Amino acid sequence: MLKARAASSSHASRLLRPSGRAATAGRDATGSAMPSLSACGRIPPAQGGSMKQAHGFAVAVATATLLMGAPAARASGGTTVHCGDTLTHSTKLTRDLSCPGTAPFALRIAGEGIVLDLGGHTIRRTGPENLESVGITVDTNSMVRNGTIQGFGKGVATTESSDVRNLRLHQLALLDNRAAIFNGVVDMRFLITECRLTGNLVGLDGEPDGSTGSFDVRSSVFTHNEVAMYVDFHDIDVLDSTFTSNELAVFCRQGRVRFRSSTLAWNASVSTIPNDNGFRQCDEMRFENTLISNNTALAPPEVPVWQPQKLSMLDSLVVSNGAGLQAAADTVYIHGNTFFDNADGLSLTGRDWQVPVVLTGIIRGNQFLSNDGDGLRVEAPGKPTVLNNVALGNTGFGLFAPTAFDGGGNVARDNGAGNCVGLVCAPY
Repeated sequence: MLKARAASSSHASRLLRPSGRAATAGRDATGSAMPSLSACGRIPPAQGGSMKQAHGFAVAVATATLLMGAPAARASGGTTVHCGDTLTHSTKLTRDLSCPGTAPFALRIAGEGIVLDLGGHTIRRTGPENLESVGITVDTNSMVRNGTIQGFGKGVATTESSDVRNLRLHQLALLDNRAAIFNGVVDMRFLITECRLTGNLVGLDGEPDGSTGSFDVRSSVFTHNEVAMYVDFHDIDVLDSTFTSNELAVFCRQGRVRFRSSTLAWNASVSTIPNDNGFRQCDEMRFENTLISNNTALAPPEVPVWQPQKLSMLDSLVVSNGAGLQAAADTVYIHGNTFFDNADGLSLTGRDWQVPVVLTGIIRGNQFLSNDGDGLRVEAPGKPTVLNNVALGNTGFGLFAPTAFDGGGNVARDNGAGNCVGLVCAPY
């Protein structure tokens, strides 16, 4: 399982146990993926369609420095590309490249605004595993698209000494890497569209204490990774994407994470959000119009409580998970969600961060239905405003919030331990 991050140069090996792929998790022993929200007819597809290609990319004939004896691929312009080459003009491969893991990189991008089109081909590592190997090193603002990168220490990586600040990754399969996409620079912006990250130790990652920036993820799939996304001094915005059969979907140590119109299903755990009482904190975990379903747990047993500064959930479905959601936060905004048939409901308390914090915020218009345990529990002395919620058929209390502000309009009935504590609830 996950271990605390220690200070060394190989981040992926510090984060997790050194071997093993994530097994298909969740209640379905067959490992079947959940249908998308759009397929379920519950949540409309994201607006706007596929992302437009980034502007400013020049298209020219590839140049390369030949490495004698290395496997070669011919670029579309007629120039032969070898493992170890540095590309300064736009290039399209016409065959696979199999590159030794002992080399510093398979290919390096060093031309401003160029496009590396893999042409549907694969760049793969050969020979023994090497944690320092890199599939594609990116030193300039550019785009990589249309192919597979497999088996490297880092699949696609930016480095501290480079000038890159913007990188577009489109229609890539990143398979069986230690870190699929790795950021090593400050103030970096990734745009990741229609990509598939499978079988990696970490999907999205960055140099600890040495990189900052953002990952915008659009219409992508993360599956069978140990950790799909590791957030440390980065922000991640996920739209219309699917996370399934990962050991952990997201580890938020420092930064903000936002899921919109996405699916998180059949994972062993959805998120780890620790509280180390130091300078690192997950500023916000936010879900909008998202399905969280059939996960073994919402947090791993070693860190069972999410502890972001702010927890926001809007118009989302939390359904048939093997554990309830426990969160300790400074403030919450929980609006229009349905918690149905989970092993427990939603439990909230204030976060202890150097000094204890009294939970505040809004809990409005949610449905807590047929959960084992309480539908909603707000531990004292939490003081969020609770209004217009419905709690039916939970085995514990329907709405338990002894110190919360009663905003009225709450409905509860047929709950095993009682309907409401601290709130005035109507049966209908």
